[in-house]
Amino acid sequence: MQLIYDMTNRIFTIIVLFVFSQSDTRAQIDVQFSDFTSLKSYFNPAVSGSDGKLNVSAAYSMQMVGYDDAPGTMYVGADLPVYFLSPRHGAGLSLYSDKAGIFSTTKISLQYAYNIKIGVEGRLAFGVNAGMLTEKLDGSKVDLEDTTDPAFPTTTVDGNSLDLNIGLYYTSQIFWSGLSVMHAMGPTITAGEKYEVEFPQSYYFMAGGNIKLKNTLLTLKPSLLLMTDFQTWRKDLQCKIVYEYDGRQFNGGINYSPGTSTAFMVGGDFHGISLGYSYQMYTSGIGMLNGSHEIVFGYKTELDLFKKGRNRHKSVRWL
Repeated sequence: MQLIYDMTNRIFTIIVLFVFSQSDTRAQIDVQFSDFTSLKSYFNPAVSGSDGKLNVSAAYSMQMVGYDDAPGTMYVGADLPVYFLSPRHGAGLSLYSDKAGIFSTTKISLQYAYNIKIGVEGRLAFGVNAGMLTEKLDGSKVDLEDTTDPAFPTTTVDGNSLDLNIGLYYTSQIFWSGLSVMHAMGPTITAGEKYEVEFPQSYYFMAGGNIKLKNTLLTLKPSLLLMTDFQTWRKDLQCKIVYEYDGRQFNGGINYSPGTSTAFMVGGDFHGISLGYSYQMYTSGIGMLNGSHEIVFGYKTELDLFKKGRNRHKSVRWL
């Protein structure tokens, strides 16, 4: 068993080195969080401030567990509504960090959304996320017999580029949907003098709804996520069942990606503080045992500091 494990890790390392050895490296499609409905603003900047609340979210995903230098991804974001005149604006900031083998990707960004009222309860928003994308290659981790091979660096090299995401988002009490593009400018980062990493445009479509079960405290929340860079396609079908009572929520669900993986989710929400866990089993490739663990934390609260006419106080002298 140990021999098989060592050989598998060796194959994984060879694949990483092969990809890196190409003079013009094309990045994989962006990381897929299993609990995507809890991280909408990661996929679509137009979500910022759409529910009129301060939203803070954080996620960490450990992928392909059991492999050396397997991918690990962290995301932290916050967004809130900003009220100027009659339309509602949203703003936010985020930090993204992804490490896989000798590759490290980091993005720090700001985002803005402008939304208008549609019908009685609906809102349509347009959002932009702009930030600095940094790619680092740690050549000291590469174990080569020939250290003079010019295809591989022997030290750490890095580079950066401006990155832009754009999106549209519609929401109402019973339905929501969004369309977005990550890496809209298709940036290419040059690390060092000659190592290039491309980030192709990635397109996302999300949609979901809330189905209240009659005479119960349960709500079904089906949703889907489609993503592609027109070379790779992925479909995720998700359904959560939520039990809500006295300000508390408990949920469980399943996320199925045909031909890729199945994830099981569980979580809860207590007066605005939420915590969720997911385990994703790969149904092809490396198999079910070397899956991905994911933890998502969230905090949500009403925020009316920017509304005109709110938080007014009378002086005790005039009472």
